[in-house]
Amino acid sequence: MLIQLVQFEVRPGQRDAFVAAFRINWEGTRAEPGNIRFDLLADPEDENRFHCYEIFADEAALDAHRATEHYRRCVELIGPLTTGSRSKRFFSPVLVEGAAGERAAEGAGDRA
Repeated sequence: MLIQLVQFEVRPGQRDAFVAAFRINWEGTRAEPGNIRFDLLADPEDENRFHCYEIFADEAALDAHRATEHYRRCVELIGPLTTGSRSKRFFSPVLVEGAAGERAAEGAGDRA
């Protein structure tokens, strides 16, 4: 399981355009077989800061995601809408449904 949190800094006045462009990636990614979770989150303290919380089955699934048309199109569209400041942090699962047998018997494949 591969978990990452990506932070985006959006240019002032470009918030709605960023969300619209990112929706292309969000819709496509959620249909990928190796994607477990893909959420866009707004920072409540900074209206121009967003985070994308991503969980993929493994590194191969993330690589496959980065090769998709929806990912490439999103990157192209959000480029001019962001400040260029983007950070990525990777995490190890501890209490994550579906990771290392967590709640496996309770329907770990069910999504909320």
